[in-house]
Amino acid sequence: MLDLTVNLTSLGFEAGLSADERDLLSLRSRCAGLTVAGCAHAVFAYKLLSLLRMKVNAENTHLCVGVVGAGLMGKQLATALLRGSRLEPRHINISTRRPERLGEYSNMGVACYFDNIRLAKWADMLFLCVLPYQLAQVCTDIGCHLSSGCLVYCFTSAVPLNRLAVLLDHSSVIKPQYEFVACDDVNRIWLLHNQVTAALQDKEVISASDPLSMNGGLFLDQRWLSAVLYSLLNMCTAQKLGSGKTLRLLNGLLETNTFTYHSFVHSPSASDLNNPNDLSLLFGSLFLWISLVGAQTKDTPLTDLLSRDKGLRDCISVMYYNIFSNLAER
Repeated sequence: MLDLTVNLTSLGFEAGLSADERDLLSLRSRCAGLTVAGCAHAVFAYKLLSLLRMKVNAENTHLCVGVVGAGLMGKQLATALLRGSRLEPRHINISTRRPERLGEYSNMGVACYFDNIRLAKWADMLFLCVLPYQLAQVCTDIGCHLSSGCLVYCFTSAVPLNRLAVLLDHSSVIKPQYEFVACDDVNRIWLLHNQVTAALQDKEVISASDPLSMNGGLFLDQRWLSAVLYSLLNMCTAQKLGSGKTLRLLNGLLETNTFTYHSFVHSPSASDLNNPNDLSLLFGSLFLWISLVGAQTKDTPLTDLLSRDKGLRDCISVMYYNIFSNLAER
């Protein structure tokens, strides 16, 4: 049946707003932007970790992904992961107070239950999508059950990163920090689609959400990307890979030749090495385990590299676009 109201602006949501209320439309757009960009960046981080896992662990290539909380953000994220990264339903679990409301996901093969401890013990990558008042109790419940290699990715903005790390007693934590910037196009871009998965098939939205060149009124602290890359480094360290092999894997993953030992760590002793035998010892050794909390709260060699190396930024952006262009083609 033909809908005669389509394209009638007088019947649109904005038509009934007063002048003062129209000024609040930017808040609606910002909320949508945070949801879309937040899910996109989480999918990108998962995809990088998943691709590297396939290269370093032939016996167990999949990542077990847990989502704590199934409100708007939790469900949108789960859907984006399932549809945007080829994550198999059996490799994602959701813990929520009302699992009976997640029939759509259960029918796909996603395990849905209310047991945060069970989820924490199982997951290799754990997304926290809970309200601020719930976070302290969730962290208390799961903190001692996280494996040392489990990456915790938190969307709860009201709790500072350092506080979150203390609550969890865990240093492998990523918490994206978004800021709002003035932009005339802020309303239009993020409100183009009602669902995150639809938005992630739109080239204009993907361009606006590129973590290295965000537009549409949002900005992402670049130390987030440093933390994601350091998490890849830690994955190699956990697998006992020497620094030389680790660098080859990371360069291959991002199709660059930029990464060197000094891209990730300051090492005065390494900078003085001139003997080829000494260099072979260095690149046969493991990288030290890097605190992701530290990588997001202070500048690092990787932060500096990302800020000055346009070629590396271009490689990362190309990979970001490719991940979501594959989604658009399906």
